[in-house]
Amino acid sequence: MSSAPHVTRVSSEGVAWLASAGTYPRSTLALWEERPDAPVVLPCGTVFDVVSAPAAFGRRLLDRLWDEGPGSGPVAVFRGRTLLFTAPGTAQRLPSLLAWEEWGSQRTRSVPPLLCHGTGDAVTVPAPAGTDTPGASRWLAAPDTRHPWLPGPEIVLWAAVRAARAAVRISIFPTADQDAKVYDVSRRR
Repeated sequence: MSSAPHVTRVSSEGVAWLASAGTYPRSTLALWEERPDAPVVLPCGTVFDVVSAPAAFGRRLLDRLWDEGPGSGPVAVFRGRTLLFTAPGTAQRLPSLLAWEEWGSQRTRSVPPLLCHGTGDAVTVPAPAGTDTPGASRWLAAPDTRHPWLPGPEIVLWAAVRAARAAVRISIFPTADQDAKVYDVSRRR
């Protein structure tokens, strides 16, 4: 028996914050007054940036932020990805921090790529009224204030590295040669 997803609604203060990211905030507010169930596309870079991760890794990232760190700001899911709303400038700085950590290298190749959306990018923002439609974009943590706290690049890096360590078992020993001959020495005479 499956249950419907939990519907999270954006507060009126959160709606105002989201609309402030758009080029025409009053038009966005008017649209949402008329159709509170309508998702919209908003630009990144001035009010927020977004770090997008595959859903499973995004969930581990959020677990680290909430269980061991300072928490997160607004978070949405869209098309199988977790969208973490972050401080403006995060999309510009985070890739270099990830490169410094050798993210995506041979050693960490099983760690998924994080997509950073900042100045010049736009994201689809779930409807303020939320939805119970399976597969639709929705809020995991809806904006509820006019000035939500947003994690910066260092905090996202910290959480991503810890989530990756939990997801990938890293060994200091080289992988075994699959063609090596193995001898059973447990029955010595």
